[in-house]
Amino acid sequence: MVDQNLDNLFNLSGKVALITGGNKGIGKGIAKGLGVHGAKIIIASRDKIANTKTCEELSSLNIESMSLEIDMTDQSQIAPLVNKIIDTYNQIDVLVNNAGTALRSSPEDINNKDWQYIMDLNLNSVYWLSKEVYPHMKSQGSGKIINIGSMYSIFGSGVVPSYSTTKGGIIQLTKSLAVAWAKENINVNAILPGWITTNLTSGMPNNDPERYRKVSERIALGKWGIPEDLAGTAIFLASNASNYITGASIVVDGGYSVN
Repeated sequence: MVDQNLDNLFNLSGKVALITGGNKGIGKGIAKGLGVHGAKIIIASRDKIANTKTCEELSSLNIESMSLEIDMTDQSQIAPLVNKIIDTYNQIDVLVNNAGTALRSSPEDINNKDWQYIMDLNLNSVYWLSKEVYPHMKSQGSGKIINIGSMYSIFGSGVVPSYSTTKGGIIQLTKSLAVAWAKENINVNAILPGWITTNLTSGMPNNDPERYRKVSERIALGKWGIPEDLAGTAIFLASNASNYITGASIVVDGGYSVN
C-alpha cells in the first residue's frame, strides 16, 4: 500500500490545469510537464495563433488540451474564462498564474499607463483569477495554485522597476492566499525562476553582451535554464507530493541567487 501511494504522488490523471501565458516559454514548459503526468491542460492567453500551435504540440504528446483567448489585464474577462472551463470540465484543480511581461524604464521615466499595465498583467490578474477559481476549488475540497515569480521577487531592479515590484508582490500575495485558504485545503505556492532562455531573454546575448556575460558567470551550474527546467517543480506543486506545503516560494535558478 505504501509503494502504491508513492507511485501516485506525482500522478495528475483526471486533473484539470489552467495555465495563463501557457503558449510559450516557461508556461509552455510547465504545460507539457503537467500534461505528460496526466493533467488536462487549458492554455489561456491573448495570442490565438500561439495558443492553437501550443495545443497542437500538446496533442502530439497525447495531452488533452483546450485554448482560450483572453486579455489578462481586463478584469471583466476573468469570470467568463473560468465559467467556460467549469462548463466544459466541471472542475479546476490546478491554476498556474504565469502570464506576465517586463518593460524597461528607469523609475523616474516610466509613465503611469505603462506602470498600471504591468501591475494589472503581472500582479492584479493573479489576484483576480485566483479569487475567481477559489469557490470552485473550495467546493471540490482541494486545489493547487502556483504563482510564477522571478529573481526580481528577491532582488531590486533599477531598469525594470514595475516588473520587480509586481514580482515582489507575488511572494506576499502567495503567502496571504495560502494562509487565508489553507482551511479549504487549497495550497498556494510560488516558483521563482532564474535566468531562463525564453522569448523575453533570448535577445540579451546580442543586445547586452556584457550583462549576459555577468549573468552567466554568476549562475553556479554554469548555464541558463530552459522552460522545461521549471516543469519538475510545477509537477511537484500541482500533485499530492506537495500536500503539506503552502505559502512557499521555491527558487529554480541554477544557484544564481546563492552565488
